[in-house]
Amino acid sequence: EWLDEYRTRAAGQPEREGATAHIQYVIPDGPDGTVAYHWSVIDGRLVDAQLGTLPDPDFIWTATYETQSAIQRGELDANTAFMRDRAKVSGNMGQFIRMLPITSSPEFGSLLAHLRANTEF
Repeated sequence: EWLDEYRTRAAGQPEREGATAHIQYVIPDGPDGTVAYHWSVIDGRLVDAQLGTLPDPDFIWTATYETQSAIQRGELDANTAFMRDRAKVSGNMGQFIRMLPITSSPEFGSLLAHLRANTEF
């Protein structure tokens, strides 16, 4: 349900030419076991978000449930989590680096703020 909300709310994000990636997220210690979901971002816009795994993601973001929840609640910045080794990234690091400005943008911050206000963690 929250992935549907991400897709709906992300439709208004600005285009960022070249910011394209297929991202796999893995949370190995969720309350019900491992959680895997993925995003497809094309030119800075989230065009798909689904539960499950991608056969060939550009990169994989792995974080504990505690870390990912803190990011979603706005208590921890995703870039900071990565820099402090609280999240791991494997795969195409160049692609990952190109995506970082999106997560720091005011528009993405507004998207997350809306989702936080309407989601229980």
